[in-house]
Amino acid sequence: MRRSHLLALASLVAVLGVAPPQAATAQDASDTQWLHERFAFRVSNRRDNGEMMKLLQPVCESPGAATVQVFSDGKPVALGIVVGSDGLVLTKRSELSGDPIRVRLPDQRLVNARVAAVRREADLALLQADAEGLETASFSTVEPEVGSFLISVGRGGRPIGLGVVSVRPRAIHAYGRLGVRLENDEQGNARVDVVVPASGAHDAGIQPGDQILAVDGREADGRDEVIQALRDRFPGENVHLTISREGDKVELDAQIREFSLMLESENDSRLNGPRSNRLSGFESVLQHDTVLDPDQCGGPILDSAGKVIGVNIARAGRVVSYALPAALVVPLVEEMVQEVRGSQN
Repeated sequence: MRRSHLLALASLVAVLGVAPPQAATAQDASDTQWLHERFAFRVSNRRDNGEMMKLLQPVCESPGAATVQVFSDGKPVALGIVVGSDGLVLTKRSELSGDPIRVRLPDQRLVNARVAAVRREADLALLQADAEGLETASFSTVEPEVGSFLISVGRGGRPIGLGVVSVRPRAIHAYGRLGVRLENDEQGNARVDVVVPASGAHDAGIQPGDQILAVDGREADGRDEVIQALRDRFPGENVHLTISREGDKVELDAQIREFSLMLESENDSRLNGPRSNRLSGFESVLQHDTVLDPDQCGGPILDSAGKVIGVNIARAGRVVSYALPAALVVPLVEEMVQEVRGSQN
């Protein structure tokens, strides 16, 4: 068996995690031993396997003591970071779909919380949880290099992913859409011509022929004004629409959704897996290849030294996740904390 063939076989062994076929000659037996010595690895030896996660546990203990789980409308929707010992928790805003909001603390207590401040542009919310004496996280604004390892942390210091920085921080423009095509009718009203399947408009019950009269209570005179009113909405946000349908007035709430998700085929969606409600419209994100679930966003991401260098903000693709870098997060947190504490005086 030629050495080049052995290298090809080694690649297959690495992918399938199986032993090479039994050697037929003494030379083949020697080559097989050579293969085992140099390619002794299996699929289980992924960088985020159980043994690796155990090794990362000590690095995650300190920031993990300030990591919580956030529930909205009875469901776990995100992680959160304690930024104030008096119960102030930073989390992902667009996943907070409804009341009640509760926070599971590292000591297992489940406490009530409310939204105290938001920063729409960064998809961040500051919660006021009913708790005191909590451990807080400390951020580091050091920017990790491309190719360096990043560790995602869950509640109580459990490492939930090990990834690699893919791209330097960059802006991700907003691609949110209601999911309708509008035309002006004879009276100049914005009439719905087409409703896109799997869109927020479709799920809200908007129908072709509906006339959109107002957006969030503000009258919109024609197609252009409706588009303008929707333009500054981020994916994951809800909009209230006043509609005229066959002479009757109808009030509807619809969600702005990621345009790219509306265009996906069923196979694409299955391959990419579940994504966050909001994947775009960020001033700066750090892209990494950690595989996270949407409800694992909102928590801290660490460099290999254990410093909190950002906040996981979105699961964007099969192996694409976004984190807000600490340089962006820190001033926003300071603003929100001051806003909340100032209102309490």
